Amino acid sequence: MIDSFCSFTRAPKETAKLYIDKYLALDIAVDAYYTNPNEFAQTSSKRAEQDRNAKLSALYEKYKAEDPQEENIALNGTIKLCTDLGVDPQDVVLLALAYELNSSEMCVWEKKGWMDGWRNLGCDSIESMKVALQQIRQKLGSDATYFNAVYAKTFAFGLAANQRHLALDMALGFWQLLIPHALAGGALAHEDEDGMDEDGKERGWTDEYTDWWFEFLQEKGLKGITRDIWSQLPVFIRSIDTKFQNYNEDDSWPTVIDEFVERAKSKLAT
Repeated sequence: MIDSFCSFTRAPKETAKLYIDKYLALDIAVDAYYTNPNEFAQTSSKRAEQDRNAKLSALYEKYKAEDPQEENIALNGTIKLCTDLGVDPQDVVLLALAYELNSSEMCVWEKKGWMDGWRNLGCDSIESMKVALQQIRQKLGSDATYFNAVYAKTFAFGLAANQRHLALDMALGFWQLLIPHALAGGALAHEDEDGMDEDGKERGWTDEYTDWWFEFLQEKGLKGITRDIWSQLPVFIRSIDTKFQNYNEDDSWPTVIDEFVERAKSKLAT
């Protein structure tokens, strides 16, 4: 009877079963469908949501089981997850995923964030997660607004307990992932004073300047990066010209950026 219902209405079998179960007779069920094809739409949607939640919960428990003493998915579970997703644990996309799943610390994934985050991304299987990772990786590199959101989350994500500054080695590690990716994709592309792209007329910041920035911080011996330095760096990168000529030290930049510009100008002059 279900096949006949589907043949008449071209409705999926799940919908056919709902109408047949309620109306019992094929002709009455078909008439009811044509009269109100959305009668069971809410029921179908609820079942689909329950099915998705069950799949996500099962996946969560699978990876949580890799660290049986932990309350959440932890280090071993993260490594297993990365293996199944086909991504390196050091891939920049994991910073975007931490933002999407609202992770509070590295290699830890709380269940609520896992469920809410993957649902928002439309995922309930490893295959759909792989597709979502490709999408957010591209978005992280090309969408300045999205990059800013992930970048801001990364600072809090990387802080040690009760610390206000991000350890220098941690900051450098994050920057090594984020800056080249956003430069290549355009999320950190040069902007003029009106916030518009220069359309290739001015390259602005380059990968070489990223190396200079790292060398400068290491030579300076900073132990940590403040939230102000962290948040102002992308603004600085987008605004600066290739020769650092448009830099205005009166614009309330962090002192460390003022000092870096002096170093960069000196290197360019030699």
